[in-house]
Amino acid sequence: MTEPRKELANLARIGKLSVESGTPGEIEGLLKSGRERLADARLQNLALSSRFDLAYNAAHAFSLAALRWHGYRSDNRYLVFQVLPHTLGVPAEIWRILSKAHEQRNVAEYEGHFEGDATLVESLIKGAETVAAALESLPLLEE
Repeated sequence: MTEPRKELANLARIGKLSVESGTPGEIEGLLKSGRERLADARLQNLALSSRFDLAYNAAHAFSLAALRWHGYRSDNRYLVFQVLPHTLGVPAEIWRILSKAHEQRNVAEYEGHFEGDATLVESLIKGAETVAAALESLPLLEE
């Protein structure tokens, strides 16, 4: 078992992840959703909060696809970002950007106001692009 798989298995052992294989159709659906949302997040004519929401959900779809490819599921949105170094080898600075975006998403979702700025949205888009590019290395996703 490789080191990343050990980390994921440990999280499953303590109940943070569930062992459940993703299907090719599910993973492809997440990728399609992520690609569409990421493309829309790049549209400058949309409200900044809309671009943020689209980029955040694209990053989440890509991150969840990677986790599902490894055979795990999480009920915690944050955790799919936190395990990116183990699922895709994504550098820690990327998941820190996604973590900050997750905090902003929670403020927007649960308190009703968006406190992000253009710099955060652009960083989030770049983070989602990095995760999407890392996904291309997974054998199941080779076309």
